[in-house]
Amino acid sequence: MALRWYSIVVDSHDPHALARWWGETLAWPVVYESDDEAVIAPEHALELPEGTPREHQPQGLVFVPVPEGKTVKNRLHIDLAPAPDDSHQAEVDALVARGATLADVGQRDVPWVVLADPEGNEFCVLTPRE
Repeated sequence: MALRWYSIVVDSHDPHALARWWGETLAWPVVYESDDEAVIAPEHALELPEGTPREHQPQGLVFVPVPEGKTVKNRLHIDLAPAPDDSHQAEVDALVARGATLADVGQRDVPWVVLADPEGNEFCVLTPRE
């Protein structure tokens, strides 16, 4: 029996706020909230018929509270890509306007931009692609 990638868990100081930030970034709704976690998933996840095979079910992002702060560069990160006709710079500017910050993880002369979310988790904005 094969394992299924179910979700990525993001440690955070304010899981509800960070879930909303990522939800807005990805246009994914918050699909579950409790005192100790918030979950976002693609909109179509809410519309799947009962019995949809597990390999056709989308992954989500789960945000959980932790007391410690982030201290080093992420070993795993998310890559975002604008649509083919969207402006790379406009997408980066919109993320920064919403609270992302430019991050330097040693990249030099690359076509993507490294940003950090409001809690410092690095992610990349790639050039537009399908």
